[in-house]
Amino acid sequence: MKEMAFQLAERQLTAMTVSDSDAEKPILLMLHGWQDNAASFRSLFPQLQDHYRLYALDWPGHGYSERRDADNYYHFFDYVDDLHQVILQLDANKVYLVGHSLGALVASAYSAAFPEKVAGLVLIEGLSPLHEAHDNAVTRLRNGVLSRQRYRQRSQQKPRRKMASFEQALALRCQVNQLSAALLNPIVERGVQCIDGGYYWRHDERLRCDSLYRIAQEHAQALMSAIECPVLSIVGEHGFPRLQQRAPELGWVKNIQQQRVAGGHHCHLESPKAVCKSIVAFMSNIENLA
Repeated sequence: MKEMAFQLAERQLTAMTVSDSDAEKPILLMLHGWQDNAASFRSLFPQLQDHYRLYALDWPGHGYSERRDADNYYHFFDYVDDLHQVILQLDANKVYLVGHSLGALVASAYSAAFPEKVAGLVLIEGLSPLHEAHDNAVTRLRNGVLSRQRYRQRSQQKPRRKMASFEQALALRCQVNQLSAALLNPIVERGVQCIDGGYYWRHDERLRCDSLYRIAQEHAQALMSAIECPVLSIVGEHGFPRLQQRAPELGWVKNIQQQRVAGGHHCHLESPKAVCKSIVAFMSNIENLA
């Protein structure tokens, strides 16, 4: 496993990779969730590296990747542009995308806009881009602007949050995600930096600002209906409640199957063997049909 970087037009993004010189192996690009980082997929690498050329990306403002410019608040569809710039730098006509949470939503939107670039899509605890009713637009806009104002006030009035030790950072993350230290240790290792004896989160605080708007259901359905490649949805048995039911979004996709594994929203950390088994079987079937 090694580190690499993609130079985008505006910034540099980092990635963890296991990629040999075998050009016959398909490329599998892994996209993490909100306030996670590339290490979210580290436990999957040993079981997948014999089958694929693996790349796990740090989104802008996450992990080791550079942040967005000071006036940019991480609009959802900007991630789709980031992803496109990365894929253009990979040595493949098509790639497989594996996304968790935010990464799954970005991957589905990208697969709709650029179907010629995606051979197969795995969505872990996520389906379509977030959408909401038209009549929430005014409230969404107001709350989004106010959240930015609160961020600006905090950044001016309060020092950056300092933690006394790595162990404290890990304990805080365990409390938030309700997962063990062993499972979260890789994410926290990549997600903190030590400065003058204090520990600080690497992720950009602007990530916590609310969106100024969300697309309507009609827009989300149009995107999901445009996905041409086979899709595998993986959900945790104790994951997001909406995904526990048969979410309407499943009916918007032409070729989709769903599998459940043990665990919650981070089921790929809790059940890596089951998740990898599902990914390999799903992608092998696509390769055999090609």
